[in-house]
Amino acid sequence: MQEYRMNPYFILVIGVISVSTSAILVKVSSADAGVIAFYRLLFTILLMSPVFLIKYRKELKKITLKDWGYAVAAGFFLAFHFILWFESLNYTSVASSTVLVTLQPLFAFLGTYLFFKEKFSKSALLSAALAISGSVVISWGDFRISGMALWGDLLALMACALVTAYLLFGQNVRKRLSLVTYTFIVYLMSTIVLFLYVLIKGEKLGPYPGEEWIYFLLLAIIPTLLGHTLFNWSLKWLSTSTISMAILFEPIGASVLAYFLLGEAVIMSQVIGGGIILLGIFLFVKEERKIRKLTALQVKGG
Repeated sequence: MQEYRMNPYFILVIGVISVSTSAILVKVSSADAGVIAFYRLLFTILLMSPVFLIKYRKELKKITLKDWGYAVAAGFFLAFHFILWFESLNYTSVASSTVLVTLQPLFAFLGTYLFFKEKFSKSALLSAALAISGSVVISWGDFRISGMALWGDLLALMACALVTAYLLFGQNVRKRLSLVTYTFIVYLMSTIVLFLYVLIKGEKLGPYPGEEWIYFLLLAIIPTLLGHTLFNWSLKWLSTSTISMAILFEPIGASVLAYFLLGEAVIMSQVIGGGIILLGIFLFVKEERKIRKLTALQVKGG
């Protein structure tokens, strides 16, 4: 049995904590949503550039015009996912926003149903309905707080739909490119879109006080590079399903950090609704993976 230099489950926990900091860093920044998203990805690109240029730039020759089109589309949707999600944090709590963004698997499977005609079992549909009911509980609780909190919830849901579109456009290109090359291209495209968005909207690119630049840099390093890099490292030792389930704990991590660092209280509707969403997503993904395994065995068996 091969020994681990580090416990993969410990690394996975560090990865979840890392991505959980994203909403906190956005919340403490005073910059506009588009500006925060722009600098997050710009710094990510700058940090990735040495590795990409030294080891992966030759892959650019393999990219077809069609793949460039998909990459541009993926970058566009990722850019507006960040804009809407970061904007939602101006109106609603970290707990509500991050939990609602967790509905992404449902949007993803809806997309595969519409575009790839994938079918679902009754159990999967019931699990999806359970998760959606959890979002209704959260939204109802936030509506009782204020209409603006409900608006923040709607922005988070739209951001969730956009990140799904980003994944759907990118899934075919990703099969033909390395992770570094694919992410570098998509992040670059997204950075360009965000730069144009900021210019058109007239948002201020600077100057900012020193702490703001630290927030931008930390967003690039901790949730973007460190968090997702650790997830990719964990794939060598752990199953994709284990990592997918671990990512569902991001809203919990973000809510705990928001409670201790920002003093955000978590209301009962968020606890109940968040718990329902996480349970629904867990059951939905579990059922979907079971169906895929059965399908794979049937194909293999002829």
